[in-house]
Amino acid sequence: MTVLVSWAVVAIRAPPPKICGAPGGPPVTAPRIKLRDGRYLAYKEAGVPKDQAKHKIVILHGYTRCRLALISASPDTIERLGVYMVSYDRAGYGQSDPHPARSVESEARDVEELADSLGLGSKFYVLSVSLGAHGAWGCIKYIPQRLAGVALVVPVVNYFWPSVSTPEGRAVFNKQPLGDRLFLSVSHYAPWLVYWWLTQKILPTSSTVNMNQADICPSDRAAQEETRESDAQERKEALQQGLSESLCRDSSVMFGKWPFDPAELENPFEGENLTKKIIHVWQGEKDFLVPVELQRMVVKKLESWVEYHEIPERGHILREFTDQILETLVS
Repeated sequence: MTVLVSWAVVAIRAPPPKICGAPGGPPVTAPRIKLRDGRYLAYKEAGVPKDQAKHKIVILHGYTRCRLALISASPDTIERLGVYMVSYDRAGYGQSDPHPARSVESEARDVEELADSLGLGSKFYVLSVSLGAHGAWGCIKYIPQRLAGVALVVPVVNYFWPSVSTPEGRAVFNKQPLGDRLFLSVSHYAPWLVYWWLTQKILPTSSTVNMNQADICPSDRAAQEETRESDAQERKEALQQGLSESLCRDSSVMFGKWPFDPAELENPFEGENLTKKIIHVWQGEKDFLVPVELQRMVVKKLESWVEYHEIPERGHILREFTDQILETLVS
């Protein structure tokens, strides 16, 4: 019995991350800032020079991605709008140090420290993609006074938020593949099992990690083919420190218990006399990763101060709408 228990402990325990710059870890090649808690965040800048920019945007990458996932807006649009962008490796990804105590709030605090270290000014924009949404919602909750605007592009929804833990939400959950339902449940109820769950080969697991569902929409399939090689290189960089503090930690934060429900947030900009909505949610109607029914449930409660953009016949990859997303955010 002792041997069996010991084997089980070893099997489910994630190996320690290979810290960038540490002995045996990957080299540090990207610029980094040092945070107040001693961690390092790696980042990548793009767009017009910072000192000439009219608008400064912090980009939060998604699952299996890293700082290299800068948005693909056309150079003409970036130049015309005067946009400076900085994308950073969220904790544990790429060349940023892990953060075992990572949370929705800590993600927002990392954004704020990055912006201050790079001198982005008193207000800046945030643009999140996919699972990076938990950081964007965190910014809206914890640092709204720093935000000039936010674009949440195909933001992942937590099935366990009270606003979607309804009969309608559960019906959507029950339509998901068995492996996805099990993975979401493990991420929420047993985060210490996530590493084992993602690496085991016995039981069905998430079909969405690699976007390999059979019913992926044609636009997503075509977009994947266009960037298959560069996506593989980015994934290699993103996960070079190991899965435990990147994918696994991301899953347990995104699908774990939140200190707030985004759908229940009150408008933090109410006293600013704004003439337009500055928070935008972009969703593809055919998104198999983020069911459109869930997104509608969330934004319906926020429609007085959040602008919802639903794109027909498109899925989780909205690359062709990047210029429109960017222009809507900063105009």
